[in-house]
Amino acid sequence: MESTRHTCLKLQLSNTEPVFVKGTWFNSHFHLSITDGLNSWTCKASEEEVRERASQWDQTVSEYIQLAERYLGFQQPGSGYSFVDAGDGHKRISWTFEKEGTKLEWRWKCQPSHDRKKSTAEILDFLMDANIRLSEEVVRKTQAFERLKVEAEKCLTQSERFNSEKAEFEDAIYAKFLRVLNSKKAKLRKLRSQLSRQESVGKLQQELEEESTDKTESFHDRSEEEGSEEESSETHNGTLKEALTSKAGSRKRTTHM
Repeated sequence: MESTRHTCLKLQLSNTEPVFVKGTWFNSHFHLSITDGLNSWTCKASEEEVRERASQWDQTVSEYIQLAERYLGFQQPGSGYSFVDAGDGHKRISWTFEKEGTKLEWRWKCQPSHDRKKSTAEILDFLMDANIRLSEEVVRKTQAFERLKVEAEKCLTQSERFNSEKAEFEDAIYAKFLRVLNSKKAKLRKLRSQLSRQESVGKLQQELEEESTDKTESFHDRSEEEGSEEESSETHNGTLKEALTSKAGSRKRTTHM
């Protein structure tokens, strides 16, 4: 199905008053209606003419239509536009563009409208309808913007409230954490103190045990020394007695002799 598009351009021209160019664009051809407010002209580019022009410029028909719509739908900066007499009441519209560094110009001849008032009225009606549509669109966009603005303000207020609640929550959590941390520290200090006392008691018991062990060993050593001395004394006394007995026997034997 062939699509149809409409454009309307207020074409600013050098050395003359601006004109309004209304374009109706199809897939393979286009129609132009032009008015200066007093007179009007039309240009109906047929499929054969468009195909011929496109082949001259090594373009497809769709490429040619797209480029023509681009320059006659919106005035392009840097392009040279003209709308000049072509004899017998005809006009010639042209515009320039660059392609691969070469400046090119397209021209189309327009004939006087059979009913200039009707053609001018149609262009004005199109502009009025377009203005109404744009006004409605502006109103919708403005209303949508206002709604978004209200929503944004609500979101901002809600965000500020969330931030405040977050700060309060963090402060409460931090305070609770400090209380727990201080409690844990106090318990650790108490446990360390208890452990230190237990270590001191353990060391004292160990020292007492070591001292008791030293005393016991010293007592055993003295007992052994005393036992050795008694044995030595008894041995000496026995030897002395034996010597005295032996000497007395010798005396007795001597006397009898």
